Amino acid sequence: MQIINSTIPAQNLSRFQVRRSSFKYQMSPLNPSAAKISYFRPATAAVDGTRRHLANLDKLLKKTDTPAKVEPEPVFKDPNKGSVMPIKGKGLLEGLNLARIWPEMRAAEDMSPRNLNRLQRLLSKTVEYSPRNALGRRWREYHGCNDWSGLLDPLDENLRREVVRYGEFVQSAYHSFHSNPAMSLNEAPLPRHVALPDKSYKVTKSLYATSSVGLPGWVDEVAPDLGWMTQRSSWMGYVAVCDDRREIARMGRRDIVIALRGTATCLEWAENVRAQLTNIPTDTNSSDPKVECGFLSLYKTAGAHVKSLSESVVEEIRRLMEIYKGETLSISVTGHSLGAALALLVADEISVCSPTVPPVAVFSFGGPRVGNTAFANRITSRNVKVLRIVNSQDLITQVPPVTYSHVGTELRVETKMSPYLKPNADVACCHDLEAYLHLVDGFLSSKCPFRANAKRSLVRLVHDQRGNMKKLYMRKVKDLSLNPELQMLGCLPSPS
Repeated sequence: MQIINSTIPAQNLSRFQVRRSSFKYQMSPLNPSAAKISYFRPATAAVDGTRRHLANLDKLLKKTDTPAKVEPEPVFKDPNKGSVMPIKGKGLLEGLNLARIWPEMRAAEDMSPRNLNRLQRLLSKTVEYSPRNALGRRWREYHGCNDWSGLLDPLDENLRREVVRYGEFVQSAYHSFHSNPAMSLNEAPLPRHVALPDKSYKVTKSLYATSSVGLPGWVDEVAPDLGWMTQRSSWMGYVAVCDDRREIARMGRRDIVIALRGTATCLEWAENVRAQLTNIPTDTNSSDPKVECGFLSLYKTAGAHVKSLSESVVEEIRRLMEIYKGETLSISVTGHSLGAALALLVADEISVCSPTVPPVAVFSFGGPRVGNTAFANRITSRNVKVLRIVNSQDLITQVPPVTYSHVGTELRVETKMSPYLKPNADVACCHDLEAYLHLVDGFLSSKCPFRANAKRSLVRLVHDQRGNMKKLYMRKVKDLSLNPELQMLGCLPSPS
């Protein structure tokens, strides 16, 4: 305070004292003894008041009506070193770094009335999508014919919607599996219902993956209740085809989707860590392509009552190509985590399963490296287009080691871009599929990482990642208590 008074011209001192007294009673974060800010004041928001006070105070400190005697530069003496250092900066308030002294100032900015309204909108509307415009003749661009050149930074709004849509197909695979994960050891599985997010598609085939390794017998004795976690064959995903004429017209073609979930069972985890490279069948144009042993095992191994993933998917694609012969088709393979790795193996094989195979594109989320450089080159030579959606903070996208090579074009997002997630969110959050879709829906460009008009609901994100949500927003979620679905999911207290 002594430094402040010494820098104020005498003619302005009374004005500063008036401002200072009024400052105290505006419940500003500059006065820690004041009551907490009410974020719901409709006309005079605390944030606007704080900003006005800071601006006026800064102007007042700089303003001089008459030339004043040059004051010595304020100094700071370090008690530990005994040295004297000048205080530098454009303005005194800037040097104070008030956001550091009172962190609630930064919190007040984060939860401005505009942000509060946005939070209320995203919690009260569980289904709201970005516009689904007609793709028409440009569908091949959005399917990657030019490797998505010019569409990623800034992110094209049509491509954003398509990427989120393919991610939701993978979410359906997760939900369908976890609703009934167990498989019979004695008979073939029954047809499975899959609730698709896009009602214009219909499921035509269930896909299964089988591990070539088994757990030792003593595991059942030590942990007899693991159940489906130890089964060798598991439902992995599905094939679906667009069956709605209006949607076909909007997209410019009939789309075939292959959606694959990520790791769920113990044996799938065991296959994930079998990281040695192994040869895969090659042709005369490829030189020694290799992929991770565990991924290839899950892809090529048949179960007791189910075909291998490889055999099932190729058989179904050939069948659908025959049914819709003469139509404009596309094949979109999408997966998350382990499903993203298997998606590359699927795309590699189906791209040559017929002389007239339609364009093949992969939309992968949080996928690991799958094979060596020769395998990546083979994927490219077969004209398979790959869009990898990668979270910079997702460790799974950084393994296996450098002897492996990534494939395709990258769309990079970051957890710390989100205004709702903690910048230091844990490993599980950074790899979570819903967090990926949240980040893609919000991504605008590398210069403006999160758009203000993001559409995706926060309901699922709050439910799955409430421990990784910023505390300020979680408090407001509880205060708002807007969405019955949140209460059903256990995110909010039920109203009394």
